[in-house]
Amino acid sequence: MKRNVGTIDRIIRLVIAVLLIVAVIAGWIGGIAGVVLCVLAGMLLSSVASGYCPLYPILGIKKTM
Repeated sequence: MKRNVGTIDRIIRLVIAVLLIVAVIAGWIGGIAGVVLCVLAGMLLSSVASGYCPLYPILGIKKTM
């Protein structure tokens, strides 16, 4: 897979994922919403690690910064 996520975007995704995980672990968000947010955080972390976002080609976003 060709990388399509820029450095700034990856940093923002990492910060959001960490905040979501902290919110769930701290008990601020629980139940089904907590599970959904953990899955979302996992998706964000996978795009941070790989540098690829599968939604970008679908949305027509082609440029990395």
